[in-house]
Amino acid sequence: MDSSEPVAIPAVARTPRRRALAPLEPVGARARWLLGLGFFVVFVLVWGFFTLGGFVSPTFLASPITMMAEGIRLFTEYDFLHDIGMTVWRVFGGFVLATVVAVPLGIAMGTWKSVEAFFEPFVSFCRYLPASAFIPLLILWAGIGETQKLLVIFIGSVFQITLMVAVTVGGARRDLVEAAYTLGADSRGIVLRVLIPGAAPGIAETLRLVLGWAWTYVIVAELIGSSSGIGHMITDSQALLNTGQIIFGIIVIGVIGLISDFAFKAANRRLFAWSTI
Repeated sequence: MDSSEPVAIPAVARTPRRRALAPLEPVGARARWLLGLGFFVVFVLVWGFFTLGGFVSPTFLASPITMMAEGIRLFTEYDFLHDIGMTVWRVFGGFVLATVVAVPLGIAMGTWKSVEAFFEPFVSFCRYLPASAFIPLLILWAGIGETQKLLVIFIGSVFQITLMVAVTVGGARRDLVEAAYTLGADSRGIVLRVLIPGAAPGIAETLRLVLGWAWTYVIVAELIGSSSGIGHMITDSQALLNTGQIIFGIIVIGVIGLISDFAFKAANRRLFAWSTI
């Protein structure tokens, strides 16, 4: 071999360098937690800067320190745990009632087009009606007790769940249905062994999303004719211009909602580990 001849150097494949802000670039679990926590830290710092610095009157916006002090007072002097328990009971009570009615109806609408043609116009119509608009009627029909509050959450949730479940079930893969027919399945088997199992992860995700909406309805239900609950506390605090208690109540709602959302996600991952949803 002639030493004067150039030696070929094999090309080394270059791994594309990842950029943090590249479109659709995934973020690690640790970075996601740090970024999410970072936003709250920045938010509280800005809030404290404007309130503690005297740029905003305490009458209109309490400082983070005042908010925490008022929160402690709520627990030690005003039995706020009872209010939290009542609100949680109302949310989950109304939501469970809506789920019991909406999921079977949504499955039926997604499975049989004749059922969908019968129910879909009415359900779509009711979906656009605000739940708060029914409160005067519900007070006349059910009084100002717990039934009225459960029905507000029920009305606000049932039509949303029904349509979303129907869309999920109706979007089943046709090839799986045809394969089941080829293997000898009847209509009942198609529903029980193909449509429902295939749609189950999507239905669970629908319930998780609508549960978040239910939390917005409960405050509306508690603003009128209520003697307990977080919404009732917020109304009383508004009359006293106590923005610290108002903000604390809002934060408590967000924390409880976030915990329920994480619990729903964890349950869905465990139940439907095979799903990509």
